[in-house]
Amino acid sequence: MRSFVSIGLFIVVGLLAALATGFRSDLFTQLGYDQEQEKLQQRIIIKFSHVVAENTPKGLAAAKFSSLVNEKTGGKVEVQVFPNGILHSDETEIPALQRGDIQMIAPAFSKLSNLIPAWLALDLPYVFLDQQDVERAFRGEIGEMLFQTLEPHNMKGLALWSNGFKQMTSNKPIRTLEDFAGQRFRIMRSHVLETQFQALNAKAVPIPFNETYSQLEKGVIDGGENTISNIYTKRLYQVQKYMTTSNHGYLGYAVIVNQDFWNKLPTDIQDKILEAMKETTEWNYDQAAAMNEQQLKLLKENSRLQIYELAPEERTVWKQALYPIYDQYTPVIGEEIVSKLKQLQEQR
Repeated sequence: MRSFVSIGLFIVVGLLAALATGFRSDLFTQLGYDQEQEKLQQRIIIKFSHVVAENTPKGLAAAKFSSLVNEKTGGKVEVQVFPNGILHSDETEIPALQRGDIQMIAPAFSKLSNLIPAWLALDLPYVFLDQQDVERAFRGEIGEMLFQTLEPHNMKGLALWSNGFKQMTSNKPIRTLEDFAGQRFRIMRSHVLETQFQALNAKAVPIPFNETYSQLEKGVIDGGENTISNIYTKRLYQVQKYMTTSNHGYLGYAVIVNQDFWNKLPTDIQDKILEAMKETTEWNYDQAAAMNEQQLKLLKENSRLQIYELAPEERTVWKQALYPIYDQYTPVIGEEIVSKLKQLQEQR
């Protein structure tokens, strides 16, 4: 018993002596503990969720943006990118952003149209002729007007990113309007896209992007509309026999941040993030165009996909069949935005 008492007294005396000589503070200073903890507390984390692969135009742009933000803020801001629907599907990411569960997303325009009908404008068939049309719309009044519609929903638009023009794929050849009859096509949930396929006497089936391959493989759907980069990176060519280069629609993304989160950021941090976003967006436009061109070549060389390119006169027939959709949806989208789009088309 006496030995235990002696040991206890020895420990108590030792601890008192250590405290008296500043051992505790010296040790933590030597280890840099307080400094590291302070850095961790000051770092701003942005969770950026998206649903496509890392090697797509959006996936690559998200990674580049993350790198630029880290560089420009000196590591004060960390953008954590979660691709392939790891955190949220394209059906759940917008509510998650609004709640603040994540801070940034880049949904396709169609996904926003379910909440804000004005975004249906960018789903209209043949809305853009070429990439110059796209960039004029994204950088101009049309982009600004669409961003304004986000504000009442606790969202702030930072940029509009590009993927490319959409093409038709199917297990049957598609050359004429009659070839669509009776087929089932996967779409993103969008009233305009549903109406588009109804006008072609086909059935539109809304399916999350990450389920498209399996649904094609099982025969639940017959075809879809996608960009070259999505067809290639998601290997949709393995479960489709035919592709028609129609350029009938455009796939782009709105890069959005949670408004409450954004408002709490220091002004200098906001400026650095916007600077990184501007650089990334310019890079994205060039990268998306180059990637679609390169991967179309790869599809022609290395896949069994039979590719048919619409002739100008055939494309005119498609346009004429689909153009009444504009008048049908102008009251839903808003006269002002549709008018701006028509003005853009008249400048061609």
